[in-house]
Amino acid sequence: MTPYARRGVHGQTVEALARRILGGRIPEGATLDLVALQSELDVSLTALRESLKVLAAKGMVDARQKRGTFVRARADWNLLDADVLRWQFEGDPTTDADRTLLGNLAEVRAIIEPAAVRLAAERRTDVDLVALEAALDAMGGPGADPADAVDADLAFHRALLAATHNELLERMEMVIEPGLAHRDRIVHSHPHSQDPVPAHRAVLDAVRDQDPRAAEKAMRALLDQAGRDLDRVDGPDDTKGSGGK
Repeated sequence: MTPYARRGVHGQTVEALARRILGGRIPEGATLDLVALQSELDVSLTALRESLKVLAAKGMVDARQKRGTFVRARADWNLLDADVLRWQFEGDPTTDADRTLLGNLAEVRAIIEPAAVRLAAERRTDVDLVALEAALDAMGGPGADPADAVDADLAFHRALLAATHNELLERMEMVIEPGLAHRDRIVHSHPHSQDPVPAHRAVLDAVRDQDPRAAEKAMRALLDQAGRDLDRVDGPDDTKGSGGK
């Protein structure tokens, strides 16, 4: 799905409003002053209303007679929407909300990826192996460009989901990828990041050998290491190094 961000005035307006709501600057239940927002964002009223329609479709705002346009309760937001996920993870990485999101992501990955990799080991094709190997090669190792390492890591996990040959599992990349990209940018940019390749190589080897049990074990080890790596980056003593997973 192509994100709204940075696609002209419309996309920028959608993103600006979404960030204010997600960041709490426009709190739940607040009624929006459209005239003030129009002036502040320097957009036409038509553009503002069209942008609000996008957020309404994502469950973030609604409009009622006599009340006007207002922010809905967070429980109504479509938190699994790709744009909403991305907007949340592109916020301030030092906040408690960000840490909570990363913790939620870790729990989701712990549920999905070990089971998915078992299917990948059973169903993978030679084409799948080529995609996984290419992503692993692009991951590099110590000293790799952080941006390239992030892209390669995303490609690896995307290829694993594709190797399940389950269309619904493949679409889970929309849930996992925004948060994974966020945590990877934090970890891979750390000056003492560890080599991420060995943990991923163990997963790939088990998938290649069509060994579901070994693949699940390797994936759980990778996820455990990923959690420890982020803890070290986030903690007071990070001199031992960390690596993105």
